[in-house]
Amino acid sequence: MKIQLIVNASASSVTARTRVVIQKALSADHDVSLSETSRRGHATRLAQGAAADGLDAVVVLGGDGTLNEAANGLAGSSTALGVLPGGSTNVFARTIGMTNDPVEATGELLHAMAHGHRRRIGLGSVNGRYFLFHVGLGFDAAVVEQVERRGALKRYAGHPLFIYAGFDTWFRHYDRSRPRFAVRLPDGTVIDDGYFAIVFNSTPYTYLGNIALDIVPEATLDRGLASVTFRTLAFTTVMGTILTALRKGKVVRTSRRLDVHTDLAELTVTGHGPFPYQVDGDFLGSVEHVMLRHEPDALDLFLPEPPLP
Repeated sequence: MKIQLIVNASASSVTARTRVVIQKALSADHDVSLSETSRRGHATRLAQGAAADGLDAVVVLGGDGTLNEAANGLAGSSTALGVLPGGSTNVFARTIGMTNDPVEATGELLHAMAHGHRRRIGLGSVNGRYFLFHVGLGFDAAVVEQVERRGALKRYAGHPLFIYAGFDTWFRHYDRSRPRFAVRLPDGTVIDDGYFAIVFNSTPYTYLGNIALDIVPEATLDRGLASVTFRTLAFTTVMGTILTALRKGKVVRTSRRLDVHTDLAELTVTGHGPFPYQVDGDFLGSVEHVMLRHEPDALDLFLPEPPLP
């Protein structure tokens, strides 16, 4: 098998030794070429080149942002994506069942390649950019922005930095006094008082250490998009949702201040002025309108055994 190994050497869990070990392991049975990313968007161009050259697979060692870029380069092609966790949280790698250690995960990936454990999955898209697991609109995007402003600490602080940034954003960096956007669903329903929303292509939303924050368990790679719109940013509502999510989202739908919808083919969000957004954990700035769609059968993905149901 011809493989392009894309490495983000700046990712939290990537070391020179890890990279060498993984490259040697993959090269034992496959023809492997190595490329390191050097700037934002580089992984997309590397993946596009691999697909254009007819390579069998692109394997990514990096965080969720690098993985998202590679998926955007491969979407619509027959070149498969292999996932190795190299970041601080590795949401998507853990979502599909990969071990959170990159060297152990390499063994799982090699087994999947040897036994043909690959599947065509659906992706989400937002304003033409694909996403693997979620898009955050409003508050959580503002949190991601604050984390990225402290990028030098992310490699070492990890989850504590996100928790700090969450509280710092809550008290200092996000206007909680008014709704920020309106969400329009395919059936014509309009939620015009959205303070914060998450649109899912898979679940969980993220991980707190080893605990999955599972807001909408119905969100899977085989179904349409799911959305959760917060119609308030009252502390009790937000914290109650987090606690509920730690119990697999069993009572999220009972809150009158949350709107939850699943199996969506598309939805639009129109701002009451600019609002921030993030895609798979990467802050992309502020916009006044986004169109989100479910893109079925968009990407070939190697899955560990046992494969997802």
